[in-house]
Amino acid sequence: MDKKSFSSRFAKVTSTVKDKSKLDLYNVIKTVSTVPMKGLFNTEINGLDNIPESGPVIIAANHRSFIDSIFLPYVIPRKVTFVAKAEYFDSVKTRWFFKATGQIPIRRDSSSSGAGALLSAKEILDLGGVFGIYPEGSRTRDGFLHRGHTGVARLALDSTAVLIPVGLIGTEDVQATDEKLPRFGKKVIVNIGKPVNVDRYRYEDDKRLALRNLTDELMYEIFELCKYGYVDTYVRSIL
Repeated sequence: MDKKSFSSRFAKVTSTVKDKSKLDLYNVIKTVSTVPMKGLFNTEINGLDNIPESGPVIIAANHRSFIDSIFLPYVIPRKVTFVAKAEYFDSVKTRWFFKATGQIPIRRDSSSSGAGALLSAKEILDLGGVFGIYPEGSRTRDGFLHRGHTGVARLALDSTAVLIPVGLIGTEDVQATDEKLPRFGKKVIVNIGKPVNVDRYRYEDDKRLALRNLTDELMYEIFELCKYGYVDTYVRSIL
């Protein structure tokens, strides 16, 4: 075997090992945290059977707390990859967790970063994975559900993924926006809805309108699952 061939094979093996270590670490973290999560929080899960056991899936939820991204992977049996604020990757305190679990960084002030994040999400879906996203784009400050951005609709229409709406209730009681640590003993409800019919928007002539309408239907389904008041404006970003 020549040097070039060996280097190529070594790079492939190294990449595979890294991917497996990320997957293993995700599973280790989830396994280790399951017992404490059950003991520390009163979690009610409804509609879990709406999530396919295999194939590409988009999990779209309302966003009320940092800890949303802890509860969703906790209740969903399959590995979930999220888009996360790039600031979490900048911080020494949180960088290890987000990198180890394969999350995708995004800077909200950069359009190229957003496009890159959606491209990475598309790659995950093409491999049959589960991608989690908050259509509002940021945590709500006023407690209401806000208008969704159309990136989730674009992702759904550009893939064969099943689009699942999720309503999270009570996560802000566990950890409010300005709180550093969670409060234990609180009840959290995770309502998982039936898939949104993406196909009926797939062949519309007006693509922009199709994206907006699909996103609005998704937000309505999320509203039905969480029952927080809806405001038809975009949520203000939380830094």
